[in-house]
Amino acid sequence: MSSHYETLGVARDASAEEIKKSYRKLARKLHPDVNPGEDVSDKFKSVTHAYEVLSDPQKREIYDATGNENGTAGGGFGGFGDIFEQFFGGGAAQGPASRTQRGRDALVTASIELKDAVQGTVYTLDIETAVTCGVCQGTCCQPGTSPETCTICHGQGQVQRPVRSFLGNMMTVETCSACRGFGTTLPSPCNECMGQGRVRERVSKQLKIPAGVATGTRIHLDSQGEAGPGGGPSGDLYVEINVKRHAVFEREGNDLHATLRIPMTAAALGTDMKLETFDGEQDIQIEPGTQSADTVKLSQLGVPRLRGGSRGDLIVHLQVETPTKVDDEQRELLERLATLRDEEFAEGRLAERGGVFSRLRDKLGHRA
Repeated sequence: MSSHYETLGVARDASAEEIKKSYRKLARKLHPDVNPGEDVSDKFKSVTHAYEVLSDPQKREIYDATGNENGTAGGGFGGFGDIFEQFFGGGAAQGPASRTQRGRDALVTASIELKDAVQGTVYTLDIETAVTCGVCQGTCCQPGTSPETCTICHGQGQVQRPVRSFLGNMMTVETCSACRGFGTTLPSPCNECMGQGRVRERVSKQLKIPAGVATGTRIHLDSQGEAGPGGGPSGDLYVEINVKRHAVFEREGNDLHATLRIPMTAAALGTDMKLETFDGEQDIQIEPGTQSADTVKLSQLGVPRLRGGSRGDLIVHLQVETPTKVDDEQRELLERLATLRDEEFAEGRLAERGGVFSRLRDKLGHRA
């Protein structure tokens, strides 16, 4: 790609008058009104743009230094100011850095039982984290000593030195290697934390988990994360809840679901049964003629809403069990029952829509 100087046909040290004279000559030759044509029109635009850059002293100075009037060097620098960052340490001194910094946030997982999610609990977190050093109390120094002003940068955290560049002699600004930019040195670093002001320890924390949490719920503990270097404030701790699968109950939203198997005779005749729940033993009435996939709802025995309010329900799905093994006496009784019900030679038939399979699908399909 031609430079602006080549586009105008002048040398890099051409005077402003020479640049102007060359532009006028080319503009008259390439002007669209004089010499129409797409190719000529593009050349005219290039010449005009080159003149706009080189006729402006400030733009020309930037262009000469970077090869681009926007201050973007061909090597990939983001702007003219970036040249100073790349070659001269970012320009003016910024002052010493602080040893005291905020600690990082931390994320841990707490796995709890479903019962704990329903009723709430106090969970013991056992985690390894950074804590303020107990020997130096975050000062980074051995007890009885303190940081001293750096004798190289005199507390500035940065040093300047001259350098010769294509822009002439300039002063670079660099981080002081003696104090690593802090402006102070540690003549007697703490032996416990090696001058960091913090150590790693395994600690236990008590976490109150409210009723209604679910897998993925995050609890935010302010300033309970890692302690910061140099006695800095602690970050935050986030605890993500994982609710374990239960052998009996399954959660769906704020409702709980369970399956209760009942004998064929109990389903036919009806009975009262007991079910152990998170709220203790509950009575369930089985109506005569109960079918598989029928349900019994126990109100307000589900999961509480996390931010308060009513609880969900416990939905008990009934499953009628057909005996697989019968002795001679039982077989005789069943045969008598079949005779009484005129079912000795009963034939199977497809159920109409809304029959047992449809009800089973409607009641259990949403849990698949």
